[in-house]
Amino acid sequence: MADLLLRRAGRVFGVELDQPACIVVRDGHVVAHVRETDLTSATLEDLGLSAGSAPELDAAGRAVIPGFVDAHTHLVFAGDRADEFAARLAGEPYEAGGILRTVAATRSATKDDLVDGILRRAAQCLAGGTTTIEVKSGYGLETETELRSLQAIAAARLSTPADLVPTFLGAHLDPEPGYIDMLVEEMLPACAPLAESCDAFCDVGALSVESSRRVLEAGLAHGLTPRIHAEELANTGGGLLAAEIGCASADHLIHASPQDAEALASAGVVAVLLPATSFCLRSTYAPARLFLDAGCTIALGTDCNPGTSYTTSMSFVIAVACSELGLSADEAVRAATRGGAAALRRSDVGHLGPGALADIVVLGGDHWVDIAYHPGMDTIANVVKSGAVVR
Repeated sequence: MADLLLRRAGRVFGVELDQPACIVVRDGHVVAHVRETDLTSATLEDLGLSAGSAPELDAAGRAVIPGFVDAHTHLVFAGDRADEFAARLAGEPYEAGGILRTVAATRSATKDDLVDGILRRAAQCLAGGTTTIEVKSGYGLETETELRSLQAIAAARLSTPADLVPTFLGAHLDPEPGYIDMLVEEMLPACAPLAESCDAFCDVGALSVESSRRVLEAGLAHGLTPRIHAEELANTGGGLLAAEIGCASADHLIHASPQDAEALASAGVVAVLLPATSFCLRSTYAPARLFLDAGCTIALGTDCNPGTSYTTSMSFVIAVACSELGLSADEAVRAATRGGAAALRRSDVGHLGPGALADIVVLGGDHWVDIAYHPGMDTIANVVKSGAVVR
């Protein structure tokens, strides 16, 4: 937690400015936005800082946005599935069972191996402006490896400036008879203390609605926030289940119906859309406008994983969301920041209002439309986490 004066911000996402301003940061939190012409020693003292006491970062008139909040990743895994990706390029269909290849590699990995992998990917996220990252387990499918995966996330949290938010996804598949019983009775009690949320992959080739309900209700009994993978491969009822249970988020939603969108909106469930996955799978994109028209909050995530979306770039996700989901630049940036925060039930990130964590991205140009205008290019000049400049 650091003090900082971010000087001469030309535009600040979500903040009305009529001239360049300074974002004043104390103890890692935004305390005020002050016009550059009004920035005096007396003003700083009123805000709890003395002149010359805080480092300065010059935005030089460039656009400033909150740090990205990636609401859906699978950063903890071992192994590689590049050959599977190549096979899909040759026309073979995606099947959820490909997850089992990563399960085998992850079971063979040590905790140190997993920590190293998380830290490498988290560093890439942070360099790309992502300051808060939801991280799922789910490549263990047995108590020992699921627990080791969550322990690796906990260890990695101590060694990266990025904020890692752990989710238990033992219900990534239902690989054998009796697995859900074991998950509820053995795995979940062991893993729950290391997680904030409980997720289930409710879809063709994964869990049924009934099994998903059982897992998520058991997670609730352990104090875990429910969230769900739903309607990615087909419409199987996961969206309606999310609304029934009151999940924090329903993710993917490619095959969601108008009824699903209305139910999610009524229940306050955030629709987390993952366009990079559709891009990599060359599949249909989620109907973003359907959710917005229904009154849903939408979020964006990378779905970073070794099988279907091996990217850490929220900038790329924003570009695809604009070109393929039909979002405006403002809608996409909001979904990648405040929307992600809503999916994680965090009020202290995803915006730059007073009281928020000073997780700040200074862009290379004077408007955030550049993120979509320059797809695949590095449009980020600086990244600040809790007031400390990390890029």
